[in-house]
Amino acid sequence: QVQLVESGGGDVQAGGSLRLSCIVSEDTDTRHCMAWFRQAPGKEREGVAVIFGDDDVTLLDSVTYSDSVKGRFTISKDNAKNTLYLQMNSLKAEDTAMYYCAADHCMFYTWWYPQTYNYWGQGTQVTVSS
Repeated sequence: QVQLVESGGGDVQAGGSLRLSCIVSEDTDTRHCMAWFRQAPGKEREGVAVIFGDDDVTLLDSVTYSDSVKGRFTISKDNAKNTLYLQMNSLKAEDTAMYYCAADHCMFYTWWYPQTYNYWGQGTQVTVSS
């Protein structure tokens, strides 16, 4: 059983930055995909960014982003600390959501589906005021 605990959310003005952290109970150099999702009120949970595991060895440790955050957000991990990060810059009001980290096996064409992941954190709220 993998446990994930997010932190780092908060209130920020548009144009500001936040860094989310997710402490993972297993080694982050595991071969699972490690991903960030978000869910705004009344909307479906959406994939934000992922670091791929080795289900496709050609993608191992590669990263990809949703179009809505590309160029503004950066996903990374520190294997020594078993921690996944999401650096969020140039925040917009539409980035307001509960942010979740998730872990499980995934492929390039499945990473953005919440159903792909069995392991989730409890979420951390990000609120961006315009």
